[in-house]
Amino acid sequence: MIYLDYSATTPVNKEVLDSFIKANDFVGNANSLHKLGNNITKLVESATTQIANILNVKNSEIIYTSGSSEANNLAVKGIALKYQNRGKHIITTVFEHSSINESLLYLKSLGFEISYLKCTQNGIIDLDELKSLLRDDTILVTINHINSEIGIKQPIEEIGNILKDYPKCFFHVDITQSIGKIPVNLENVDLASFSAHKIYGLKGIGCLIKKENVSLTPLIHGGKSTTIYRSGTPAHPLIVSVSKALRLATYNLEERYNYIKDLNNYVKDSLKDYKDVYINSNDHCIPHILNISVVGIKAETLLHALEEYDIYVSTKSACSDIDSLSESVLELTKNEERAKSSIRISLSYLTTKKELDEFLVAFQKCYHKLKK
Repeated sequence: MIYLDYSATTPVNKEVLDSFIKANDFVGNANSLHKLGNNITKLVESATTQIANILNVKNSEIIYTSGSSEANNLAVKGIALKYQNRGKHIITTVFEHSSINESLLYLKSLGFEISYLKCTQNGIIDLDELKSLLRDDTILVTINHINSEIGIKQPIEEIGNILKDYPKCFFHVDITQSIGKIPVNLENVDLASFSAHKIYGLKGIGCLIKKENVSLTPLIHGGKSTTIYRSGTPAHPLIVSVSKALRLATYNLEERYNYIKDLNNYVKDSLKDYKDVYINSNDHCIPHILNISVVGIKAETLLHALEEYDIYVSTKSACSDIDSLSESVLELTKNEERAKSSIRISLSYLTTKKELDEFLVAFQKCYHKLKK
């Protein structure tokens, strides 16, 4: 098998799985008052401290969720419902994950106004337009750090600096595709979401970082937990595992980045001479994601053709509607044919050049067969 869909999910690191298994030896409920409960509480606090130290935030600013989708929902809906007395204007982009887009559509049905930022030719948001869209009733700007389909990196530090002049407006960033791939600075960010299964951790656990000056209306009400913003019995084995996954994923970032960049360049150079192959990812994208369009071949058709060679890529974000074209590619290229025929090749430090050589051979066969 040649796996080139790491942006959809990653294999579980054995050390992370070992941590999860060992944490299961702690029997009990962290909310219980007896010794067993106290032992689990200490375990959770230790894991939380490690996450806080890595991200340079406070323990109290970490909310455990089931993953990025829940974290994004909690951030967007939680802010909107809590601060709707200040205003109902939200700013975002068309490059967001479906969990953001669908949350905003829901809020729109409740009377909130959603403004979508335009992007420059390279896919970077227009900062001047952001300034022009900001109003006194703007309560939230939500922008992903890395687009999951093309890999475009947005300037969150610059955006955060602009929003300093708007104290009534909060800044949420989805860092799901950037954490563990590039350095992430949350100094100018009010809320940030990520998920363990994108960083070689287990599915079912993620985090929302919520700075202490921010309040939220919870989505899940109930009893005691690690925070008042998300009720439920703390899943201590998963919490321990996401802490371990984050520590391992943020190790040796620069070396891994350069290795993946070389792989990315190798694939691009190998595909550039195909007549109808267009590289959608550009120099403003992280190398972990390479989006291409093969005009004249439906994306899903090419995906299944490669699957016959036991090679796995993606057409879009794994959570997207499979029947629709790529809105991200359409926004970037302004070309509907490229948006209909785009596939995503996502790379990892686990990817080998030998795997890419096999992919390129299979791609050539599929290309010529389907073009006929």
